[in-house]
Amino acid sequence: MKNENTNLTGKLLVAMPGMGDPRFEHSVVYICTHTAEGAMGLIVNKPQPQLKLWSLLEQLDISVKSLAHDIPVQFGGPVDETRGFVLHTNDYAASPDTLPIGDHFAMTTTRTILQDLANGKGPEISLLVLGYSGWSAGQVEAELLQNGWLICDPNVEIVFGLANEHKWTAALRTIGIDPLMLSSQAGRA
Repeated sequence: MKNENTNLTGKLLVAMPGMGDPRFEHSVVYICTHTAEGAMGLIVNKPQPQLKLWSLLEQLDISVKSLAHDIPVQFGGPVDETRGFVLHTNDYAASPDTLPIGDHFAMTTTRTILQDLANGKGPEISLLVLGYSGWSAGQVEAELLQNGWLICDPNVEIVFGLANEHKWTAALRTIGIDPLMLSSQAGRA
């Protein structure tokens, strides 16, 4: 059961070493929603280098008029890997299709944002994410109790600014943890 004080919406989950699921090894997951029914998040540091936004827009028959740069395509998680999400700064909204998350972030899941990105009208900073990470009721809380994840506050630099290979370390450092000091062994004192 979810405790009202543990709402993870808008937080980062940082995978602990040895969590047991290779899909989440060294993952940083931005939690988009967390309710009594479960949680949904997007991994923000697992690139899909074989995919480019340009080619995805072409496949969707969206003409590119003013795309300033190729937006990174990420693996968001093992659930529904063909479904796309755009995690972005809150300077863009395609109401009612945009879900504001916290003070600095939002998520949009419709074709409209892709068209706006292709026309230079999208958010200032964004990630295109395919698939998502999902937890059933009480599952993420159980994984936290089993020392599978650490929780930290997000910032735009970690989510969007750093190279993928540096996000995990940077997230840990925001909570005062030196990654070299982490052990893959869990326990209780």
